[in-house]
Amino acid sequence: MIRTALIYGGDSSEWGISVLSGKYVATCLDPARYEVTELLLRNGQWSVCDPSVTDVAVPVAPFIPSRLKEYDVAVIMIHGTPGENGILQAELERHGLPFTTCSSRVSAITFDKHACKKGLQGVGIPLAPEMFFHRGEAFNPEEVVEKLGLPVFVKPNDGGSSFGVTKVKRQEDLAAAVAAAFSESDDVLIESFIPGRELTEGVFSRGGEIITLPVTEIISHNEYFDYEAKYMGKSDEVCPAQISREVEMKVREQTRRIYQHFGCSGMIRCDYILSESGQVYFLEINPIPGMTKMSLVPAQIRAAGMEVSEVLDGIIAEAISSFRA
Repeated sequence: MIRTALIYGGDSSEWGISVLSGKYVATCLDPARYEVTELLLRNGQWSVCDPSVTDVAVPVAPFIPSRLKEYDVAVIMIHGTPGENGILQAELERHGLPFTTCSSRVSAITFDKHACKKGLQGVGIPLAPEMFFHRGEAFNPEEVVEKLGLPVFVKPNDGGSSFGVTKVKRQEDLAAAVAAAFSESDDVLIESFIPGRELTEGVFSRGGEIITLPVTEIISHNEYFDYEAKYMGKSDEVCPAQISREVEMKVREQTRRIYQHFGCSGMIRCDYILSESGQVYFLEINPIPGMTKMSLVPAQIRAAGMEVSEVLDGIIAEAISSFRA
């Protein structure tokens, strides 16, 4: 039996989605192979959760982090901090526990949208023009419009979901959008709007091989892929995407190159815009993508003719073997 710490929760606005992801993953882990303990990490407090409750986290006992050394592997399902930005990974590395995501260093880079894009400059992957602001730094709406035009997207730099994201069409709305983004992060990214189709693709490593999943096209019923579109059914998710073979291969190659370039581990998801000219622009990496039953990556796994359970088996096995190597 593989003693498995399944960790969900976190401190970001999307912690409830993290719980749902963790609960679904728990149902995909074969009880004949895995002895699973569900752990809620919230505001620095650890709790053991009731595994019989499938849609909410019900703490039943406190948990001491030093007990992590009793496990063989940690399956991390926290979206946002501290699961995607490397903080939890650093703690697990300190305890010598293998885990199923990128390392603490890679997580910190890929979760930071600005740092991630900087790291891809010169790699041959198209990137949307951007401006970056730290809390307290001077912000001039006129300068933003002059450099990036309108519309623009204003985003928390290290937010893992759609909280604090605004599409801005008028210069006079920029200040409010930046304030909303700062409510979720100490850093804000403003990107040029690129008209086109939104594509996304999951990728993972198994047995040393980088495996890309079928590409999904996201067609939002709202103006963009906001929280309602992402989590409340206000979008159509077409998988496999109805795109040309040439575009499909371009997306897959870029996803594979990004995964390899940063030295990623486990499952990540890369988001793109297919511009009207046929260029594939990279938007961001989701270091720990949603894994609810209806999330994008599980749908891509099913479209590839695989089971979520077998993909998790491969990711867990690789995490353990890579740690021991």
